[in-house]
Amino acid sequence: MAELVLFHHAQGLTPGIRAFADEIRAAGHTVHTPDLYDGNTFDSLDDGMAYARKVGFDTLIGMGIEAAGALPDGIVHGGFSLGGMPAQLLAQTRPTAGALLYHASINTTEFGGAWPADVAVRIHAMDEDPFFMEDGGDIDAARAIVETATDGELYLYPGDGHLFTDSSLPAYDAGATALVIGRTLEFLKNR
Repeated sequence: MAELVLFHHAQGLTPGIRAFADEIRAAGHTVHTPDLYDGNTFDSLDDGMAYARKVGFDTLIGMGIEAAGALPDGIVHGGFSLGGMPAQLLAQTRPTAGALLYHASINTTEFGGAWPADVAVRIHAMDEDPFFMEDGGDIDAARAIVETATDGELYLYPGDGHLFTDSSLPAYDAGATALVIGRTLEFLKNR
């Protein structure tokens, strides 16, 4: 079974993120869900982003690195939207079994260079999510990452929800999330 760390999105470690992690645990995997917001959760993405800006993105990334530092090398690094930043940085710079990026991907140069070709990656987003798809969004970075990775896949689901995998938020899409979880579990089988 795989071991992975999942970093939450800008609204915090919500019940929906905990439920997603529990689905993966139910399949026998070990899942760590560090709380980079010290227990704070937010009802809106705007409020969560305001908190992230107040704390500082570099500080949040540093907290993610610190949380993962206690974990062994060779685990899977995953993150939802904002949580994709520490997940991607760790996948690019630390020995890893792979990366799971939900609703986000960052230009690899932000983290010191190209995507390591030998790091398997799965990226999941909705095909009309304005945060992911619009000009300057994450889609270009996602395409570049999966093109570089020997084992990379970009999955686009119909819809415009950003945090559609979080069952505690209005953007939740149960059908798409079931596909994401199924594909996540399939990915973890080989890690």
